[in-house]
Amino acid sequence: MNTLPTAPDLSRLLDPRGVAVVGASTDLTRIGGQPIKLLTEYGYKGQVYPVNPKYPEIKGLKCYPDVLSVPKPCDIALIAVSGALVPGAIEQCGKAGIPFAVILSAGFSEAGEAGKELNDKLLAAIKSSGVRVVGPNCLGVLNLDASFRLGFGGTLQLKTLKPGPIAMVTQSGGFGFGVVAVGCYYGLGFNHVISTGNEADLTALDWMEYLIERPDVEILTAFLEGTTEGLRLRRLGARALELGKPILIWKVGNTDVGSKAATSHTARLTAGYELFRTAFREGGFIEVQDVDDLIDYCKAFRAKKLPRGNGVGVMTLSGGAGVLLADRCTARGLTLPRLTDKTRETLRGIVVAYASIENPIDTTAQGYNDNFASYTKTMREVLADPNIDSIVARSPRGTVAQAWAEGLVEMLKGVDKPLLLNWPTSPDDNRAAMDYLEQNGVPCMLAPGRTVDALAALNDFAGKRRVFEATRARGGKRAIAPQKLELSGSGTLGEHASKALLQAYGIPVTGEKLLAPDAVEKLTATPLPFPLAVKIESADIPHKTEAGVIRLNITSLDGLKQAAREVLAAAKQYKSDARIAGILVQQMATGEEVILGVVNDAHFGPVVAFGLGGVFTEIMHDVTHRFAPFDTETAKSMIHEIKGVKLLQGYRGKPPCNIDALADAIARLSLLAADHADRIAEIDINPLFVNASGVIAADALVVLK
Repeated sequence: MNTLPTAPDLSRLLDPRGVAVVGASTDLTRIGGQPIKLLTEYGYKGQVYPVNPKYPEIKGLKCYPDVLSVPKPCDIALIAVSGALVPGAIEQCGKAGIPFAVILSAGFSEAGEAGKELNDKLLAAIKSSGVRVVGPNCLGVLNLDASFRLGFGGTLQLKTLKPGPIAMVTQSGGFGFGVVAVGCYYGLGFNHVISTGNEADLTALDWMEYLIERPDVEILTAFLEGTTEGLRLRRLGARALELGKPILIWKVGNTDVGSKAATSHTARLTAGYELFRTAFREGGFIEVQDVDDLIDYCKAFRAKKLPRGNGVGVMTLSGGAGVLLADRCTARGLTLPRLTDKTRETLRGIVVAYASIENPIDTTAQGYNDNFASYTKTMREVLADPNIDSIVARSPRGTVAQAWAEGLVEMLKGVDKPLLLNWPTSPDDNRAAMDYLEQNGVPCMLAPGRTVDALAALNDFAGKRRVFEATRARGGKRAIAPQKLELSGSGTLGEHASKALLQAYGIPVTGEKLLAPDAVEKLTATPLPFPLAVKIESADIPHKTEAGVIRLNITSLDGLKQAAREVLAAAKQYKSDARIAGILVQQMATGEEVILGVVNDAHFGPVVAFGLGGVFTEIMHDVTHRFAPFDTETAKSMIHEIKGVKLLQGYRGKPPCNIDALADAIARLSLLAADHADRIAEIDINPLFVNASGVIAADALVVLK
């Protein structure tokens, strides 16, 4: 990844000394007039230079006839002219020494064929001028910490927008800016908001890589429709974990991505969104699905407390709420550990006799009798319990809410475990108390499920950080050193040749002999112990079952010869011009069937897919993915992620499969794919048999670039 592009310094785009508004209008409601209003009425302290040869001045500001006339220093040109004039304006910016431009104008790549020629002219102007460009067809850029609002639209004019430690990068300006407005309404603050538009130059990844390094950004959010910079996305995810800054990512456009015309079975399991999901899983990303997710997760992360594990204490004043919260915790992979005997003994001295000190903990409505002081004491003891990593609690309400909130905040000083409150009533009921809690690092969510989801997001990010640190500590230990392979030519290799590559990396394969058809007829003894499988060896017939060129469980020499005749005839019928390398005679294998493969994506690099074979793959899509290379510990985590892992752990009296051997094979495959990514396009091992003694590849297919 060291050869990937690095984010440019965009500091002057967020804090410019001067802004030229090209296409400025005297009508402050028009697209060319709104930027003038925003720059002069919302606290921006830099210089504003309207540019339009029609007017001597606009809103009391001197108006300049062209970009070349604008005084220095001027760091940004906001372009609000018709599309046809944009390339010329960018060229003028280059001559005037203006390093950045934000193009509001539309009619470029988003306009289909009609805009292609204009877009090409814009790209040429960007290249020749050296100007870095946001857009075109974007809404603008916000730096609320510096009172800098550059762009147009109703959201930018809201007085309710406020600064804070969150940044937003959005490929949909209107939608993304609207999300920011909702977030601010619910108490969040955004220092920086970027609409990237068509990304003719600066991309969402440029902005995300830049923003995550800024000390005034603690949480990065992104609304992403797509990117071809998969390797950079992965690098960004690793950096987020390293810095401890979560990226809340809202990826849309994930359905009907279309199927890839692929040779291998594995390629059909790695459609576009699967690759994004894999990148999100390995990096410091937390996926959000709606506005509520983004708001709640930001609130939770803003408190700057991460759980050390997934043990949750659920605390309520009502038994029903506790059961509901417990159910949601379990559904999200969180556990409710039993409190230690010491904690339980202490709690018995705090709560009433009929309260439940099991987990979930129900202190009952008796808290009303002591202004909930006992509820806070109970929280303190539960947080101190070594089995508990975090708390989800229902908040009291009523006239004592404010006093209780102040006592809770005082109790939490010095506590590094997260506590998330489920607000039990409408947001305007005791609003002052809720605001006080959130301003002092106690997140409040408006629904039980949302509260648990936010805690699960914290737990997910914390777990990823632990895995990241552990992986880094292991130092990338390899199962096998890089191997030199003969990978000449291109296209699909036959099974025998494919298995030879697996063997070179220490992946066990079935014993087999490749024989000419006439050599099979002349056999006087079996070349391998029965039972046997008989297959056609042909690079032109990758899917043997579909072609009918495979026979299994052959138990006699006559049966072997007959099977060879049948598969040869079937091959000629299926594809008359297929190149036949011979008859492949191999030993039968037994065990649980899994599928293992690699697709070397042009944007993300080689990704390994693993799942159980048969209906688990085809119908249930019980498959998990990781980007290559990785070690055996990562491979083990893949194995335990699939729903069907219990089939490998032994069931109904069957002995457990050798998980260590399976993990070793998966890790070795990842090394094969990564070491030879310049030549290998796809690998398919289907099936790979796993049993108590180890693993063995019964069929394999490798596709070279």
